[in-house]
Amino acid sequence: MEPLVSPVSSHNEWDPLEEVIVGRLDGATIPSGHPVVASNLPPWAARLQGIAAGFRYPRFLIEQAQEELDRFIAVLQSLGITVTRPDPVDHRRRFATPGWSSRGFCSACPRDSMLVIGDEIIETPMAWPCRYFDTHPYRTLLKDYFRRGARWTAAPKPQLTDALFEADFRTAEAGEPVRRIVTEFEPVFDAADFVRAGRDLFVTPSNVTNRMGIEWLRRHLGPGYRIHEIESRCRTPMHIDTTFLPLAPGKVLVNPEYIDVDRLPGVLRSWDVLVAPEPDPIEDRLLRITSMCGKWLNMNVLVLDGHRVVAERHHTRMLRALERWGFEPVPCDLLHYAPFGGSFHCATLDVRRRGTLESYFP
Repeated sequence: MEPLVSPVSSHNEWDPLEEVIVGRLDGATIPSGHPVVASNLPPWAARLQGIAAGFRYPRFLIEQAQEELDRFIAVLQSLGITVTRPDPVDHRRRFATPGWSSRGFCSACPRDSMLVIGDEIIETPMAWPCRYFDTHPYRTLLKDYFRRGARWTAAPKPQLTDALFEADFRTAEAGEPVRRIVTEFEPVFDAADFVRAGRDLFVTPSNVTNRMGIEWLRRHLGPGYRIHEIESRCRTPMHIDTTFLPLAPGKVLVNPEYIDVDRLPGVLRSWDVLVAPEPDPIEDRLLRITSMCGKWLNMNVLVLDGHRVVAERHHTRMLRALERWGFEPVPCDLLHYAPFGGSFHCATLDVRRRGTLESYFP
């Protein structure tokens, strides 16, 4: 038998993109109520979510986001990038474990539940109960990648009992140290709390990623990789890609509100730290209310090849900044994806980038 050549191969956030999974909005359901969900949302979104938990998203929200998503997919395909999609799923169906039951959420953000390291896809142990089976819509793809030579791993499934969550948790007020709702009861982490730069990964501990989860991944990857922790000043920390995002070798985009540049890991001293501009304001009041994300989605960009960067058309300050930094912005619309959890980086999972495993730091 000839050796299989894995269709999965991605080592960083910037090598030329060849194949990508793009999320799907079919069957999207407002997350079931749970303290860990509320802790990760802006206050106005948390109040709305508590009222509407378990119901389908309104059609008008899905239709606006779907139009933008379709155009984004068309742009990727026009550039010769292979686009694959998860299976449609009814996320309103209730499921149960021995300790609790929940409805689902949606398949909009494949970046959250799967981490690609080289030729391996790792299913992550997520802390939101409504996302317990988040990777099931991707199983058709995962089995196909595995049959063709990819490695496929799943981190230990968490129990998600009350012991994982701080009782009487409250978000830190301005000036107070950041609090996180997850304890160290068991390993949990979202893949979107990690970004990759070859043999080095960067992670933010958050309301869905604890240090036990980070240590599980560190041991799993072994001595060939290093994981560096970055402390975020965000009072509702969740997912690194609106805080810290490498764009090319030697260039990293950072959020000036969440990151103290002087306290970045020492390995980044030789890199250019690109400070993100203030996001352009969102005038649409309904979009501000229904967004599940903070204002810094202007940072949630997708690098196509270390030079071209897909960015939100609305955020003109970011488009101009990318040009100043030597990149070619590819303006697209995905503003109405925010009620489903993100923008271009969140909505995608790069399966294959043309490049090799390298070390970009001493």
